[in-house]
Amino acid sequence: MDSKTPHADNSNGIPLPRETMEAFAAAFGGEIIDPDDASYESARRVWNGMIDRRPALIARCTGVADVTAAVDFARHGSLPVAVRGGGHSISGHGVCDDGLVIDLSPMKGVWVDPARRTALVQAGVTWAELDRETQKFGLAVTGGRVSSTGVSGLTLGSGSGWLERKYGLTCDSLLSADVVTADGRFLRASADENPDLFWAIKGGGGNFGVVTSFEFRLHPVGPIVFGGMLLYEADKAAEVFRFYRDMMAEAPDDLGGCLGFLTAPPAPFIPAGLQGQRAVAVIVLYTGPIEEGEEALAPLREFAVPDADLVGPMPYTALQRMIDEGNPPGLQGYFKAEFLRELPDEAIDAAIERAEHISSELSVVLFQPMGGEFARNGSDTALSHRGAPWCFHALSLWRDPALTEAHVAWTRSFSE
Repeated sequence: MDSKTPHADNSNGIPLPRETMEAFAAAFGGEIIDPDDASYESARRVWNGMIDRRPALIARCTGVADVTAAVDFARHGSLPVAVRGGGHSISGHGVCDDGLVIDLSPMKGVWVDPARRTALVQAGVTWAELDRETQKFGLAVTGGRVSSTGVSGLTLGSGSGWLERKYGLTCDSLLSADVVTADGRFLRASADENPDLFWAIKGGGGNFGVVTSFEFRLHPVGPIVFGGMLLYEADKAAEVFRFYRDMMAEAPDDLGGCLGFLTAPPAPFIPAGLQGQRAVAVIVLYTGPIEEGEEALAPLREFAVPDADLVGPMPYTALQRMIDEGNPPGLQGYFKAEFLRELPDEAIDAAIERAEHISSELSVVLFQPMGGEFARNGSDTALSHRGAPWCFHALSLWRDPALTEAHVAWTRSFSE
């Protein structure tokens, strides 16, 4: 039997005839992994270590024909299905118990058309891989804040990133997508073809089929931008947060970023007295000329001199990787996020009080200013609340699974 054929003794837990399994293997051009394979343990893992599921089979697809074969196999066998793109899968949707994982991660093609400012992107690409190709031409699309995030999952969930005030969400730049539906059909979804399906995948989640490729409109960004991070001691939190809130209400669309509460890392560029201490961070990205970025940030720098100023001209790809080190794969993770209709002083005070009792030194809380193109561009997408001026993320990360209950409780309490 071919090495990619699932074991016929059904040790993989799929109660299907041997002939059915062999027919699937014959129609499949990629790799089929079952629990007896040496690569199974690594193949079933996703970025979030809190997710620990054991699929019966993992089908690593190389193209549309493989995806169609996998969908047909799952449908005929009435199997649970999970679809894996880049494998970040914070919520765990990229893996399932006792079913089939349709793994798109080997599908890594990126084709950039610099004249048309478009990119065709296969479903297994991560943001680091996409940025590498588009930045060759000084182009980008709103992408994940952690560069290992998959293009597929982020786009289908709407796609928040540092560029959203200037260019909207990722799905706002989606021109078309190729989709294999649950009945095995291959469809093009765009404003002109299957428009209902196109509307649904622009922020409606990954439940409408398996997207095999995306076509994006690209925007002029970089390769050098004005960006980085300002760090302040925690006792300056209230004054910095209030000033930042008021500043961003009048800020140009080119100025994006967020304000966050974190534990300052033990890095050489952080003052010794701040390392390991609670801190307030302001992350900055300015998409216009460098000198205009300096002018836009000057009021905050003058109002409150930062304890560490790491903002200046930098490669856009470096900005996209800036928080990668604090988000390695395998940590336990539990996240909450919500849009805010307003951000009064009382909300700021409550956030600061809760952040002082954050349950893990790896956890962070982010407050994103929205507005700009995020607010203007959205009538044709499934994501609502486009008028919200702020969004918060309570991102809890920890190493020891035994401490899960405490960290989940803190995250929920912050959200409430």
